Amino acid sequence: MLGVYFMRRLFLLLVSICCLSFIVFFSLRLVPGDPVHLVVSPFAPKELRDQMREKLGLDKPVYVQYLIFLRNAFQGDLGRSIRTGDSVLQEIGKRAPATLQLGLTALIISYVIALPLGIISAMKPESFVGIGAMMVGVIGISVPAFWLGLLLILAFSVALKWFPVTGYRSISHLVLPSITLAAEGTALNLRMIRSSMLEVLRQDYIATARSKGISEWAVILKHAFRNAMAPIITLLGLRIGWLIGGAIIVEMVFAWPGIGRLLVNSILDRDYPVAQAVMILLISCVVLGNLAADLLYVLVDPRIKYE
Repeated sequence: MLGVYFMRRLFLLLVSICCLSFIVFFSLRLVPGDPVHLVVSPFAPKELRDQMREKLGLDKPVYVQYLIFLRNAFQGDLGRSIRTGDSVLQEIGKRAPATLQLGLTALIISYVIALPLGIISAMKPESFVGIGAMMVGVIGISVPAFWLGLLLILAFSVALKWFPVTGYRSISHLVLPSITLAAEGTALNLRMIRSSMLEVLRQDYIATARSKGISEWAVILKHAFRNAMAPIITLLGLRIGWLIGGAIIVEMVFAWPGIGRLLVNSILDRDYPVAQAVMILLISCVVLGNLAADLLYVLVDPRIKYE
């Protein structure tokens, strides 16, 4: 039954991506500006501009352009950048390692901090650790990423000169961007882990396990945490798309050469092929993350059956 469920979800995934790609494609065409001006001066003769527009395929109706894009996309061709002339896949491939490095580092930092703090604050919600963890959660969600990034730059780059402001050459360049990106994720994960653990710890079977003389940590890790993992996995699936989407602001603040910065620059330049490819990639990551989370539920809780 799991195989049938997977195939059905995979079909719905493709339909969702196609529908959202339609929205992305047409929304980009509503942005003011002419992409032809990337390669031809706006003061060039009209004949030259029309010739370039025809060469780029922009002279056709928008729905025809979309059908051509969809046909080529299913063949693995996402087009070429109007600004550089390089393949869109090459443009993304050059930026993907930087974004993955930043996103995965931030993801690891967020869970390394959130897991122990969330569990301890659920065990002792009225303790100093529990109250402090809630304060960390509130502050982490409330502080905008761009503001936190600027504060870290002022404190650790300008004042203390411990880390470089921008760049992508060593681990020292990664520290401030990854902390900035991890802040919101840490807060969300901490609150989710804490609330999920609190709910599980109130169940009767936890009291039964304690009455058998099992150590508190064995009860927490073996019984409570495993049954509290379902909402945590759901959040993890959503955070996979966050690896790219959430990094956009951070990459702009720290001039990080990743996919998020590529997306912003391509929108500002009206580089349609690159912008729509990156946005569809982001959408695909979010949808695939949700599918992976659904499949992980079975491994965490064998009682879950898909029909």
